[in-house]
Amino acid sequence: MSPDTIDDYQASAPFEGPEKLLEIWFAPSATKVPILDKARGKKTGLRTVSRQTWEDMLDIVKCKVLSTIEGDEMDAYLLSESSFFVSPHRLILKTCGTTLNLLGLPRILEIAAREANLSTVYRFFYSRKSFMFPERQMGPHRDWKQEVEFLDQIFSNGAAYTIGKVNGDHWLLYLTGAEALSTDLSPSITHHMEFEDRHIDYTIEILMSDLSTKARQPFFFSETSADEPGPSPAALAADLSDKLGITAIFPPSLTHLDAYAFQPCGYSSNALIKWGHESLQDNFEHGARTAGHFGEGYYTIHVTPEEGWSYASFECNVPLSTSKISHQAKIPDLKSLIKRVVNIFEPGRITLTLFISSEDNDTGGESAVEAAQRAFKIALAESPRVSNSGGSKKLYKRTDKINYEFGGYDLAFASFELK
Repeated sequence: MSPDTIDDYQASAPFEGPEKLLEIWFAPSATKVPILDKARGKKTGLRTVSRQTWEDMLDIVKCKVLSTIEGDEMDAYLLSESSFFVSPHRLILKTCGTTLNLLGLPRILEIAAREANLSTVYRFFYSRKSFMFPERQMGPHRDWKQEVEFLDQIFSNGAAYTIGKVNGDHWLLYLTGAEALSTDLSPSITHHMEFEDRHIDYTIEILMSDLSTKARQPFFFSETSADEPGPSPAALAADLSDKLGITAIFPPSLTHLDAYAFQPCGYSSNALIKWGHESLQDNFEHGARTAGHFGEGYYTIHVTPEEGWSYASFECNVPLSTSKISHQAKIPDLKSLIKRVVNIFEPGRITLTLFISSEDNDTGGESAVEAAQRAFKIALAESPRVSNSGGSKKLYKRTDKINYEFGGYDLAFASFELK
């Protein structure tokens, strides 16, 4: 499709790219889940739950499973609206559009208790960027107040935050502490009180809107006919991932990528990434204190390319260094990763968040969140974009810088715009 065709294309209604992100920890680590008779190797805890059971839960949310990849430590489900990750002790459900993410929560709690003997919640997080089209949402997602009220009926110790400009791009977060859940509505669910054996928890999000015409063009696909079906959505997406450099964001030898191309436009991918002695141990600042934490992480990418509501998101939980890495074959540092992602999607506006467990944020010198803020700014200063009309380059200017300290977690939030 040519750029002119892209700009002429309009779907029947605008699509809400920014995702709703729900994350539930039922134990501090995979080693802390109850022993089950049906467990096999690393298929313990929540990983023993059948795909059909999860699909029934996702029917409530209003999304479908497109494909699944199994790793050593987690299973990654690619959905019709974003992603679902299952570890023995943790679930991550990320959905876009008008999906009913939070309505799946009661069913998730029931499944965890009945099928995995996980009747306690160790940590809970719900977050999202501000919606582009809030009037199109349904159920508790109509506004932030309703979402908070819904969660407060389940959790007795939740805290809700709005971070950034209320009348601009901002980020919303709900998280729980360590007290009991509301026993009136969830008598079988109590909150986990243990804090030992906590593993490093690190999540970077790069949320991008106003993608350039050049960056949007590859995500529109020619329609196929029954006589000439053409490549499968997975094959089409795999080829595009190679051409755009998505497969090279992390070393391909360490990455298992699962991607899907939507008709007539749109793209999603999940990747499972091996990290440790081959990739990260020599260059992560907290290497001495993270011994035993190396293993398998993920990243996920989702792209809505239509003009007027173009959006792309990147999320990853592999801990990244903020110091320069000399070995190109290894896991990228934070600055390099941001540059790689931004150069693919060429956004006009960017929101970055880094969420890190706070015991890994105290190095005795510069904090991890301040180091991340510095990496954000340097990376984007080195990623200018040529305007769609050609000619002069525009530079990213930071419009917000906010650091938060929560109970057990710290957050670095920043927003940038092309000026």
